[in-house]
Amino acid sequence: MGQFDWFGSIGATPEAVAVLNDQPILFTILLVALVAIILQCVLIWYIHFATLKPEQKKKKEKKKPAPKKQPSFRTPRM
Repeated sequence: MGQFDWFGSIGATPEAVAVLNDQPILFTILLVALVAIILQCVLIWYIHFATLKPEQKKKKEKKKPAPKKQPSFRTPRM
């Protein structure tokens, strides 16, 4: 019974589980790469947010509902 046998329950092949049990550094590299990519995305978003111009930071005003038209009480022409 290996450390990564639980991968088999989520759909990994027996060969993949055997490789992870033999070389657990691969799983560590995967986790480090995912964390690095997520941090890079957060950094890119922060740079985008921090460099917005003031007029781009304004919140959009809610549109007021259009006033209802008053019914016209014209008399028909004859």
